[in-house]
Amino acid sequence: MLCYHAVSETWPADLSTTPEAIEEQLTTLVGRGYRGVTFSEAVEGGTGRRVAVTFDDAYRSVLEFALPILDRLGLPGIVFVPTAHVDSEAPMAWAGIDRWLGGPHEQEMLCMSREQLRDLDRRGWEIGAHTHTHPRLSQLAEAELPGELELPRRLLTDWLGKPCRSLAYPYGDFSPAVVAATRAAGYSSAATLTGSLPTSDPLLWPRVGVYNGEAGWRFRLKVAPLARKGGLAGLRHPLTALRERRRQTASG
Repeated sequence: MLCYHAVSETWPADLSTTPEAIEEQLTTLVGRGYRGVTFSEAVEGGTGRRVAVTFDDAYRSVLEFALPILDRLGLPGIVFVPTAHVDSEAPMAWAGIDRWLGGPHEQEMLCMSREQLRDLDRRGWEIGAHTHTHPRLSQLAEAELPGELELPRRLLTDWLGKPCRSLAYPYGDFSPAVVAATRAAGYSSAATLTGSLPTSDPLLWPRVGVYNGEAGWRFRLKVAPLARKGGLAGLRHPLTALRERRRQTASG
């Protein structure tokens, strides 16, 4: 379970990955015998080496740079959408990316349109929710959770003409109350950013976050089964672990 965000040749944000890096990373996995699946398919189970390539926030750059790469490699993608920003020509902004507003990379933060999401759906990509406005769900009052969880599911179901089944928690942030509200909203699976192996709860499905400047050796380490089990966690330098937490906090 890989988690990307934006794809850009020039944007230096932690959440932005270059097309060259994505192609190298995914080519490595395909060369090792991994086959692509959607997020829901991965959660439902299966055999063999499988990879789910997810993109949070529905940046338009995914269409320009990532889609051709995944097409060449025969991989489906998964986009998790903050539905309040769909069809807008205003840059998305929330804690972690708002510092890029007003600068030369502001246009990197545009969200996809409904028609672009429909096109990805027709191509076999999975379209999931990323809440409505991208808040930290654990910091909301319980009465506010249905609006952030139920509304995007209804919108995506209406736009795509099929049920929206999956959700990614912004910032990987959740709590017992958030998970309960996610279940009540009708989702069958939800993604976190813990990077460990799958749990028995489909609403707490971990992903490996991939960020700007990931060296090839570091990516290979992060996706290695032993590393995901936690066996190599103790080998990371404390500053490396801190940097990883900061990246997750900033990117959402």
